[in-house]
Amino acid sequence: MSELPAQFNPSQIESELYQKWLSAGYFTANADSDKEPFSIVIPPPNVTGSLHIGHALDHSIQDLLSRMKRMKGFEVLWLPGMDHAGIATQNVVEKQLAASGISRHDLGREEFVKRVWKWKEESGGVILGQMKRLGDSVDWSRERFTMD
Repeated sequence: MSELPAQFNPSQIESELYQKWLSAGYFTANADSDKEPFSIVIPPPNVTGSLHIGHALDHSIQDLLSRMKRMKGFEVLWLPGMDHAGIATQNVVEKQLAASGISRHDLGREEFVKRVWKWKEESGGVILGQMKRLGDSVDWSRERFTMD
């Protein structure tokens, strides 16, 4: 018999367990289901930052509701997504450019828009990773962005 560790380290099992849940499709809603539907759309966090304790609280409550409804036999869609935060995103990218001595006018509209989308992919990835780390039981196959 192996000895129990003195302290529980959740990081040793959480990621692997979450991946198993995703692979098994536990969080994927079936649009053709005969079950009574239940859905939540995550109030989308702005792509300009990272999640804070308020997001963690909101996500915990939404996750609890989603899991409870699944256990009660509902077809649950918890829809993930992010908001573009237009002006705030533009300001962040403009500050990055300014640090290199460039303005958005120097780049032109098309190149600036490309830079904004590139930045969104990088920053948005952080937020999505945080949502996964929280264990959000969202339907990742339906992830949305307000600019889609």
